[in-house]
Amino acid sequence: MVARSLPLALVVAALASCGEGERATPEDDVRDVVTRFGQASAKKDYQTICDQLLAAALVKNVEQYGLPCELAFQRSIGDVEAPRLRLGEVRVDGERASARVTTTAAGQQPSIDTLALRRVGGEWRIAALS
Repeated sequence: MVARSLPLALVVAALASCGEGERATPEDDVRDVVTRFGQASAKKDYQTICDQLLAAALVKNVEQYGLPCELAFQRSIGDVEAPRLRLGEVRVDGERASARVTTTAAGQQPSIDTLALRRVGGEWRIAALS
């Protein structure tokens, strides 16, 4: 019985260690947020943008002009056709990060911008769109 337990223990230990080397880096986490932002923008999913991807301070800044965040995004990018976001260089410095992006849309010139991100409550959020 001991001989059977040892191989099972080794299998359990091996399975438990699977993926340990695959943990996401802060850069990976930032890339994920920016990618999700691009996808939500393309789908015109302003609720996800405002609730899950933007920092509360940015949402508050957007809303100071008298519109809910979702409506402000709808008005600013709602008419944009076929928006696409291509992620470039990502830099992380402690609780802050930046992501270089190129955005394109039908009938518009490409734009190269930098998104500023901050870690808020353990999650990366977009803090500024520039």
